[in-house]
Amino acid sequence: MNLENLTFEQMRLVIVVYTSALLPLIVIPLLHRRQLIPAWVLPFYTVVFLVCAIGWELWFNYGLVAGDSVNIRRAEVLNQIIPLHINGLLNSLADAGTICCGSLLFVWLVMGRQRTIYRQWNWRVFTLLGVIFMGQNIMVEMFLYHDQLAEGTRLSWAPLSPLGPWFDPILFEFNDRTIRLSSQLPWLIMTPLIYGALIKVLNRSA
Repeated sequence: MNLENLTFEQMRLVIVVYTSALLPLIVIPLLHRRQLIPAWVLPFYTVVFLVCAIGWELWFNYGLVAGDSVNIRRAEVLNQIIPLHINGLLNSLADAGTICCGSLLFVWLVMGRQRTIYRQWNWRVFTLLGVIFMGQNIMVEMFLYHDQLAEGTRLSWAPLSPLGPWFDPILFEFNDRTIRLSSQLPWLIMTPLIYGALIKVLNRSA
């Protein structure tokens, strides 16, 4: 493994992937143990990690159904630094921690730290979560994973990307980088799932 072979973009990808995956994995249990965050955060983080992994990340990672594995879709130097068998897990950890828990915290702060926003359906909260989830995914695909999702690559069918590679139109292009339907569907589906599940969990524990 030779880090000198990494381009600036590849080095940025490596740093973002490992940091966004591992930092919440350390911080959330630590804050939970010290009772500095609500008790539901750690189990919710764990469940969301499993949903992301089983829902699409592992399918996309290995190309399980009619797709290309990530090893085929990216440079060999990245395969060495982020091995295939941990890549999907790292992405799932980042999804659950940095993206989901981070977004829930951000929306709570933006909404004035209201206690009720995650206990009853609020369309402003839902819309804001959707914008954040979809927006971050588009940004990640355009500036981090653009080579892995370039035209000509195939993403596997997955439970949360049910149209698979058989119906996967390009939604738009920017600077020769493409945004495709198959990679957007998981977060489109996850937005109501996460918000609805959190409301149900918190109301049960009230």
